[in-house]
Amino acid sequence: MERTAPTPWTVAVMGAGAVGCYFGGMLARAGHHVTLIARPQHVDAIARDGLRMQTRTFDERVRLQASTEAAAVQGAQLVLFCVKSTDTEAAAAAMRPHLSPGALVLTLQNGVDNDERVRSVLSNEVAASVVYVATEMAGPGHLLHHGRGELVIAPNSVAASLAEMLAAAGVPATISDNVRGALWAKLILNCAYNAISAIGRVPYGRFVDHPGVPQVMRDVIAECRAVAQAEGVQVPGDIEATVFGLAATMPGQFSSTAQDVMRGKPSEIDHLNGLVVRRGERHGVPTPVNRVLHTLVTLIEANPR
Repeated sequence: MERTAPTPWTVAVMGAGAVGCYFGGMLARAGHHVTLIARPQHVDAIARDGLRMQTRTFDERVRLQASTEAAAVQGAQLVLFCVKSTDTEAAAAAMRPHLSPGALVLTLQNGVDNDERVRSVLSNEVAASVVYVATEMAGPGHLLHHGRGELVIAPNSVAASLAEMLAAAGVPATISDNVRGALWAKLILNCAYNAISAIGRVPYGRFVDHPGVPQVMRDVIAECRAVAQAEGVQVPGDIEATVFGLAATMPGQFSSTAQDVMRGKPSEIDHLNGLVVRRGERHGVPTPVNRVLHTLVTLIEANPR
């Protein structure tokens, strides 16, 4: 008996930077109908030449739709919500008039509370996910992939079919009942790496063994764990081993915060180390190392070279 091909999904990627272009490009490459909502320079390049996906295993130009307008989410079954944490509420509000009532909004963002913030704006179903991928935009419409590319997804109404669809497109996806804990684990990784990479303007592999840095990272991890415990969050696994193992898997990677700082763009530091500081204040948990790292990055942002 001949098998019928799976029905393509209609997908919009809101805020298609490096993360959104990777996952949107992988889905388009697998035959799904994908529209990237991105900055004009990327939209123009993609409309002209397609999205160049330069990965560890292939270098291709992928044809897909691209727009600068939030209205392009219209008709999507799935919206991959990839905007910076600082833009969460504004981007959700821009999508709201155009979303299909049954569309699932899947957040693929740094930070631990973006899904809650999106829910405060939208009536659609919203599910959080944790992203593990190292990417950057090497130029207009040019994605450079350094490694990994998997998702951990919160339970939702289409979780099983969504995970199956993603896996078939080359995106390993697992469903977890403890996505909040996984988001905190990712936050701890970001807090340990992002600010140091940005302050030193160095990739992970060049600072992780620098004298003094490992202890700073351990102090960050300890503060973050204490705040997570005060929040009632169970962080899975051996988080210290996970943090120190990351640099070996992507030694040439600059953190997203470092990339923003070097390009003179606002970073998400307020939603990384800054969030830990604020939540620590709420619970009476001291976070002096996170406070210093957050303050230094904001100082650099206010005084670009």
